Amino acid sequence: MTRFAATLLLTILVPNVAWTQKNAPNNEAKIPATAAGQDNLQKSIQPGINSKFLDPELNIDDWIARFEVESREVYQARGEILKAMAIQPGSRVADIGAGTGFFSMLINKAVGTTGWSYAVEISPRFTEHLTALFAERDLKNTTTVFCNARSVCLPPNSIDLAFICDVYHHFEFPKQTMTSIHDALSEGGRVILIDFERIPGISREWTLNHVRAGKQTFIDEVQDSGFELVGERNIAGFKENYFLEFRKASR
Repeated sequence: MTRFAATLLLTILVPNVAWTQKNAPNNEAKIPATAAGQDNLQKSIQPGINSKFLDPELNIDDWIARFEVESREVYQARGEILKAMAIQPGSRVADIGAGTGFFSMLINKAVGTTGWSYAVEISPRFTEHLTALFAERDLKNTTTVFCNARSVCLPPNSIDLAFICDVYHHFEFPKQTMTSIHDALSEGGRVILIDFERIPGISREWTLNHVRAGKQTFIDEVQDSGFELVGERNIAGFKENYFLEFRKASR
């Protein structure tokens, strides 16, 4: 076994951080391996978009410098974003695609000691980093979840809010992933989706080349996965991003 493989195995087993059944809230159920098993043959909508995050040599410090910088809209507006999320103490919130964990830390503080937060990641190196970060802060009410491309790997009825910030366009299987989020949410649970405005002739070239579709396409996809659009919130400082709120619809 390589050093990295051994470290990752340890990461997945660390109590209070990587997912273990014993440290989750008492009403947790077993983790589904995939969402909508009958759709497993669906082809990736954007193959390779996450390849750099799956790299076992990914440099965490490089991504901290890239993600946690005031020139990044969502980082600069993090306080306004958190306020607009209206997280109630005692609630259960998942940061989907948690990355370096700066929003996970804010969410953990917002849910308070009676709530629970989840940092969901597809990247082995980010998962490892989040494990170490939460252990260093001695957080007792947070869990890192190592997910896959088709499911966020959260148990049914385990969260009240899913936060997806600049991550939805990285979903290779959006219908399956959103179905897994729908299953994980409690009745009437919410989804906050922040992503980049993609408008030909207006958006910068990076966005046009990297983000596969515009806001309305993403709205249609999320609604098709069993959610109702509640509305769009204005966030001070947003020029390239938008903030959408959805609510889980009954099936």
